[in-house]
Amino acid sequence: MTNTFDLYKIKLNYMKQTNLKYSCLIAVLYFGMNVNGQTTPQDTLPKEQKIEEVVMIGYGTRKAVDNTTAISSLKADEVSKTKVLNATQAIQGKIAGVQVTASDLPGSTPTVFIRGLGTVASKRSPLYVVDGLFVENLNNINTNDILSYDVLKDASALAIYGNRGANGVIIITTKSGRGKGLNVEYDGFIGVRNPLRKVKMAGSNLFSYYNNIALQTTKFSQDQPVNTDWFDEITRTGIYNQHNVSLSGSSDKAKYFLSLNNYDEKSILKGSDYNRATVRTNNEFRIAKGIIVSQNLSVAFTNTTPKPLGAFTTAYRQSPIVPVRFADGQYGVSIVGQDGFASPIGTGRFNDQGNPLAQLELNNERQKAMQLQGGIKLDADIVKGLKLTSQFSGEYYHYKNYAFDNGVRLIGQPAASFTNQLTNNNEDYFNWQLTNYLTYNKVFADVHNVEITAGTETTFKSGYNRLRYVRQGLSGNSSYWNLQDLDYVANGSLKNFFSSDENENRTVSYFGRAQYKLMNRYLLTATIRRDGSSQFAEGKKWGNFPSFGAGWIVSEESFLKDNNIINLLKIRGGWGRLGNQDVSLNVPTLASGGEGYNYSFGGTLNSNGTTNNQLLDPNLGWEITEETSGGIDFAFLDSRLSGSVDLYNKITKNIVLASLPPGPAGIGISGFSHLGQVSNKGVEISLGWQDKVGENFSYAINGNYSYNKNNLDKVFANVNIIQGGSLGNGEWTKYFGELAVDQPLGSFYLWEANGYDANGNIAFVDTNGNGITGKQDATDRKFFGSYIPKSTLGINIDLRYKNVDLAINGFGAFGHSVYNGKKAQRISGDNIEYDVATNFWTPSNMSAQNPVPSAGIPAASTYFLESGDFFRVNNITLGYNFAKPVEHISSLRFYVSAINPFIWQKFSGFTPELNANGNPYELAGVELDAYPSLRSFVFGVNIKF
Repeated sequence: MTNTFDLYKIKLNYMKQTNLKYSCLIAVLYFGMNVNGQTTPQDTLPKEQKIEEVVMIGYGTRKAVDNTTAISSLKADEVSKTKVLNATQAIQGKIAGVQVTASDLPGSTPTVFIRGLGTVASKRSPLYVVDGLFVENLNNINTNDILSYDVLKDASALAIYGNRGANGVIIITTKSGRGKGLNVEYDGFIGVRNPLRKVKMAGSNLFSYYNNIALQTTKFSQDQPVNTDWFDEITRTGIYNQHNVSLSGSSDKAKYFLSLNNYDEKSILKGSDYNRATVRTNNEFRIAKGIIVSQNLSVAFTNTTPKPLGAFTTAYRQSPIVPVRFADGQYGVSIVGQDGFASPIGTGRFNDQGNPLAQLELNNERQKAMQLQGGIKLDADIVKGLKLTSQFSGEYYHYKNYAFDNGVRLIGQPAASFTNQLTNNNEDYFNWQLTNYLTYNKVFADVHNVEITAGTETTFKSGYNRLRYVRQGLSGNSSYWNLQDLDYVANGSLKNFFSSDENENRTVSYFGRAQYKLMNRYLLTATIRRDGSSQFAEGKKWGNFPSFGAGWIVSEESFLKDNNIINLLKIRGGWGRLGNQDVSLNVPTLASGGEGYNYSFGGTLNSNGTTNNQLLDPNLGWEITEETSGGIDFAFLDSRLSGSVDLYNKITKNIVLASLPPGPAGIGISGFSHLGQVSNKGVEISLGWQDKVGENFSYAINGNYSYNKNNLDKVFANVNIIQGGSLGNGEWTKYFGELAVDQPLGSFYLWEANGYDANGNIAFVDTNGNGITGKQDATDRKFFGSYIPKSTLGINIDLRYKNVDLAINGFGAFGHSVYNGKKAQRISGDNIEYDVATNFWTPSNMSAQNPVPSAGIPAASTYFLESGDFFRVNNITLGYNFAKPVEHISSLRFYVSAINPFIWQKFSGFTPELNANGNPYELAGVELDAYPSLRSFVFGVNIKF
């Protein structure tokens, strides 16, 4: 197993030669200092050769032993070991305090919360910093290119990023040249994917029996000739593969790195394909003594054939008596004939569900995107101890897609004038960033170690430029969709046109940081950043974001230095203020014409008036978060046992929310103001044991646990109420407003199911005691917790025996609820689960688990709310390494991986991980049109030349 202190981490280029004990202490600090507690057996370097571990702290690095903040780091192979498309998904369960909710849908973006969710309507995701460039996500990053993954979690560390730091920061450092001469590496795998869990549905005969009871008539025959498994009809065994080739090397004057990667997936949803190709080149040139110029450039191309995820819900609800196709080749539809069988003719449809396979096959959509990122950086030593860093980075993104509806009318649809429709979308944006800073480092009198960083930063975001147009009545042949010189307006085919160019956003920032270490054991850090943003009004453009931290390395004191048990004991704490500038803004909306806006003189209408129709708050600015935190890092028993404990209290005091003024103010459109407060309080614990047995066997066992209490502390009067989590049938599941105070964000707001009434229907609790229950009394609704887990657990095991290595990773989430939205949409004629069809209320089975069959739309109640608790084995990887098997091959490794092979869950649906688009007041936590979690088996090879 690769040594943690190997060169895959950014390291200092010197070692302690004079103090062996101090060197050993530093060598183990990584295990205790980093909250994730990832450890790997140390068995290849003698103690005197241990290189001191450093972490990325934003605009610089810091020896882990000298850091006063909560920063967790992962090495490259921990990220790339799990063979997934998005690097963020691979860190799930490896870092305490970082909650990752991911979907296996190719190209999707995981939802990441660092120390809880602190906002309602503003940006929720952390800031990603890739080689110094601020980016939105890691969708375009090849995991094999990542060198290190550093997560800044507390305000003391995050304040250096000012008004971008409120949601945490993830710093990605990509690989650079290494080794002498040319080094070539190939890593490739191929794998298969299937749903991790299926829901057993009723077959045709049980469906007929159940729905006949619901309709109180014999409409469906109980001897059906067709028994369609719609889930099997729309899915297939997914196949995915990845190939990565990298070339790297270095000399006295230059370092170079080039990687080429291609990821391709035929997903489990039929017809849905995804391909991503990336190219990255990182080069470093030593121009002269003390002057280094670095360049990085990456480009990613994605090509997607998406299919509607609603097909999963349709497949769940459509009846098994409906054939995929009728005998004449037409798609099957939900019409029943006189014989009680599905038929092309009949009295009408018995449910409103379509044909799931037709839904996929008649969908014709294509998406393409290109994302270019790069930068150039200068590092120059001005005088001894003083270094200048200047970096310019930029990003360009272009996306286009088409969606063609061929206008095919299925059997049973009402007669209408059907025509085809083509929708085209194009969008792009451009960002750039210029950063300049000085770093001064000096040791005075051998006991005072001072490092000062000061700099400026300017960023520019062009905003999205979007163009959308819709045409109808086109040829079914795509070659004739875009004919030159054809006037689509004149011939009437252009039905809709939309163009927008978002406002530019510019920021100017000044930042400074001072770090002080006294006698290698007393630590102080102070940071200040001043940000100015163009998107806020005069007087609200500038903000200050300070922080401070302190630490005490107790184990360096004389009373502990010579003990044989405690190798490291460190206490640290800090405070900081952070900002979130990605908030909803007040954009003046002008209303003109219409009644009330026209002016007349002498009874004659002379002119149209114009007025502002939106509430504008001149005090609107960014959200501000303040956090106080503290922690203890330790290592015992020759550093075999190590870990950390962290506590924090984080408060966002001025969350931005929409509101309308009370009374007849003449304002028709909501504006945004600072109208609430959210808090997150929690604890993070990591613990690891690493050791060696004999000469050939080494192992490491690590665990991390996080607990977070999220709470809406207050909202002010007149805040707009949000009724979210819509099920698309008139029912909704979530509420935000004054009633939600003292509840976690994203809480479910439902009627409480309370057994059955005399007829076997769901009964509800009469909360207010007025004798009215259910849909007739909306005030009976109550809060029943959030979809956001209160606690998470990660377990990571690494074993090595000679040339064999085994890694096992598991992740669990607890203390949250999920809503079975697809089940809650059910009405008469929809399919039901096998368990429902075999155990429902009857006069002779009044204690059944399910109510009597019903034909109505069910109320949004706790009957559909289930525990979201689960524990899953995320990854099992077994590898065998050949050291220099033949000439010209330095190493050869074969590996097999099982990704998500096992899960223990309480939820009866497909998956308890339901991030949707990440919005807490939309479908996050609701299983509706959701992509199932997948089980994957992979075979791969790694070759180094």
